[in-house]
Amino acid sequence: MANKKKTVYVCSECGYESANWAGKCPSCGMWNTMKELSLDSKSSTRGAAYTGSRPKAKKMNQLDTEAEIRFATGISEFDRVLGGGAVLGSLNLVGGAPGIGKSTLLLQMCATLEKERRVLYVTAEESERQLKLRAQRLGVENEELYVLAETNLETILSVSEDTAPDILILDSIQTVASSEADSAPGSVTQVRECTMRLMRLAKEQGITVFVVGHITKEGSIAGPKVLEHMVDCVLYFEGERNTSFRILRAAKNRFGSTNEIGVFEMNEEGLRCVDNPSELLLSGRPANSPGTCVACVIEGTRPILAEVQALVTPSGYNAARRSNGIDYNRAAMLLAVLEKRGGLPVGSCDAYINVVGGLSLEEPAADLATVLAVASSYLDRPLGSDLAAIGEVGLAGETRSVGNLNQRLSEIARLGFKRCVIPAHIRHELRCPENLQLISVKNVGEAVAAVLGRK
Repeated sequence: MANKKKTVYVCSECGYESANWAGKCPSCGMWNTMKELSLDSKSSTRGAAYTGSRPKAKKMNQLDTEAEIRFATGISEFDRVLGGGAVLGSLNLVGGAPGIGKSTLLLQMCATLEKERRVLYVTAEESERQLKLRAQRLGVENEELYVLAETNLETILSVSEDTAPDILILDSIQTVASSEADSAPGSVTQVRECTMRLMRLAKEQGITVFVVGHITKEGSIAGPKVLEHMVDCVLYFEGERNTSFRILRAAKNRFGSTNEIGVFEMNEEGLRCVDNPSELLLSGRPANSPGTCVACVIEGTRPILAEVQALVTPSGYNAARRSNGIDYNRAAMLLAVLEKRGGLPVGSCDAYINVVGGLSLEEPAADLATVLAVASSYLDRPLGSDLAAIGEVGLAGETRSVGNLNQRLSEIARLGFKRCVIPAHIRHELRCPENLQLISVKNVGEAVAAVLGRK
């Protein structure tokens, strides 16, 4: 008797599964994201992750405690985000908008790897000739680099078995299809099937796999969101296509921290690592211009200085608050605090807030710099090009201390700033660098009065 196919519905945004279709996902609340997924005995998406003999359970004290084996990719910023290098037998997802530089990053990695490491680059979107032309433009020369232009997963796995690579790069997962799944490439079924089989390949044969995934307009990886839960490391390549800055961020990393970021600059010769992001992000900053203030945030283990810009103009309509690089709700909250506690009527104005360089500031340590930038623009008074600000702002208008303050102050002083606004209540011992004047404030009102002269 033939096996009856089982059908489930999977949300393409969060991976929620349901036996019945629904217009709205019960988990994440998104509309029209429930996609049909057919499961049968041939499909391996719900099968065991490994094949072979039956495994046996081991006691915790009998498990191997040796650290995972890493190897350097040859790109310092890439190794930083990965946690010190790529791990053998890991499955890594590199996501980003089309044309942002994902393929360029992985192709440059092929040129900087150790010579004895064999690489199989599977291009499912471009022809072999197109990839060759790009490699010549980037100066990629590697005798152990093998190229395959193929979209069938079974063929890719067969060639991988014959080639026996140390590293497999698949560009991209949305264009690859398996003959065991009856659906179009890029669908929920195909992406889950292909990713599961690539995970088997990585774990069973110890091959490090890099998979490229495109980002949709909504900011999620095209296909099912569940793809992120199946891989070991999820890397997002961010940045505006019309700017030269690129930021590599780890959203998930089973072998390292997710707080590190890598900064790159795109030029004619490809991607260049930026060892000192603060100087690059502050380059071209206008001198003594109203509406700009420098914040210091911690990304991973290093402090980064970023310029926060604000533009406040009178509005005859409902107030429009737009932010880029800072959470919209956070920006609206800071504007309300500045009006209520700082005495500046910015609620009737249009307020635009931007972080230069495409950096996304999620740390509350940038609150005080944002408030001062808005106040400077409203009063049309410059803060001075030698001023920086560090601190979190509460709903009562108070300023609160942040972590790693000594490290932040050292970075500010190193880049030549002479003044820094900090919270008055410091929870730990403060070591002030030489030639740096500290301005301690208890609330946003004191901060505005101290640097802008408004009482």
